[in-house]
Amino acid sequence: MTGADGWLLGALQVLALAEHELLVFAAFWFTIGLFDELGLDLAYLWLRLTRRTRTVRLAPGYGVDRLMGPVAVMIPAFREAAVIGTTIAHALKAWPQQELQLYVGCYRNDPATLAAAMAAAARDPRVRLVVHGAEGPTTKADCLNRLYRALCDDEQRRQRWFRAVVLHDAEDMVHPAALQAIDAAVSAVDFVQLPVRPGLLPQSRWVAGHYADEFTESHAKALVVRSALGASLPAAGVGCGFARVALERLAERRRDAGEADAGPFAPECLTEDYELGLTLSAEGRGSAFLRLRDADGNLVATSSYFPARLDQAVRQKTRWIHGIALQGWERLGWSTKPVELWMALRDRRGPLTALVLVAAYLLLLIDAILLLGEAWTGQALFVPLSAPARVMVALSLAGLGWRLLARLVFTAREYGLAEGLRAVVRVPVGNVIAIMAARRAVAAYLRSLGGGDVVWDKTDHAAHPATARLGKVRA
Repeated sequence: MTGADGWLLGALQVLALAEHELLVFAAFWFTIGLFDELGLDLAYLWLRLTRRTRTVRLAPGYGVDRLMGPVAVMIPAFREAAVIGTTIAHALKAWPQQELQLYVGCYRNDPATLAAAMAAAARDPRVRLVVHGAEGPTTKADCLNRLYRALCDDEQRRQRWFRAVVLHDAEDMVHPAALQAIDAAVSAVDFVQLPVRPGLLPQSRWVAGHYADEFTESHAKALVVRSALGASLPAAGVGCGFARVALERLAERRRDAGEADAGPFAPECLTEDYELGLTLSAEGRGSAFLRLRDADGNLVATSSYFPARLDQAVRQKTRWIHGIALQGWERLGWSTKPVELWMALRDRRGPLTALVLVAAYLLLLIDAILLLGEAWTGQALFVPLSAPARVMVALSLAGLGWRLLARLVFTAREYGLAEGLRAVVRVPVGNVIAIMAARRAVAAYLRSLGGGDVVWDKTDHAAHPATARLGKVRA
């Protein structure tokens, strides 16, 4: 053996030791993840078998009746001139009730969005445009608090008190039955959440499409189980309704803490909706997650187009991981209740999941190098695995197969078999986005600890599902 061959063999042996450690690390966490997901899946299957997850089918014409009282819908908007007009016009048409008041928040340095909102309002008295005095963007929560102050001013001036407040984003397409469903639900709970159903973009089957896979499984299974177990529910920020008195209770709490003229939303938090839902779920009359279908079998859900480009998707998921996994740990702490602890761990696992995925993909690369090395040197390089390690690897592979099957089934059920098959192929796309977003989220969180400002790192929207023909929803 020449000196060069000896050096190559030594390097490959070191690489083999690294491969062994990475394999054990990844297999251990994949096994933990398998039991986590299996627990959720078994709970869901039990709920299905006991018929506690049956989706309610609404009667024909549901959604046009008078509401039980005035309902405010808040829509914060910054640089959304391309979609805000369609959102307003569609909401006014889908929800004909005169008890509706639409509050649209714009910024003084964003005249294009304000002009588009004014044109869509078409002098409909149910639309109230509110111009924020600050330069935008501040944060979404700050914009919502400005809308909340306008709502309070209107109540005092008109002596007309709102029954509920509903949150939506500037790019949302609402379902005609959603407003009446939320109005009915807040009679019993302080917070209600409807599903989110991402629209499919033919020009972005992989990046935008992976949102459909993730939201469908989460809002058809995870939140259903969470609600059935009595755990606190996170708000998605869209398609969610709150009892008016519950929001005022939170606003008073913030004012008592020394925040003058405070609203119920936390402007220092990137995911104020998530935090708001958990808070209201744990107090007062609690929360509910509603899965309903209209008379035609369509899911009563909020639809919108999610980011189509990789950089946009990474930026959006960075905000989610930063707010939920990192700020959530800091701001909300940990519960001692087993179910709440379990759900908090699931919510905050993003950075750890990304680290394990990096290890797994690095492992694949190293394995390929070692296989080539064995063929070149003619010597066995892989370090033998212990019996526990072999069991963990087997469980990890079985878990991967089970997760891919579940992803296929849930996506196919909502979008059709073709999308279900694509969902399996889209898994690596989602993994890459999660890895990149987690790295950015950790960096952003460390900057915030050093005193950096929290800003609305929002996503731009150019298309609206109400202007396109959506695929038929499967019942």
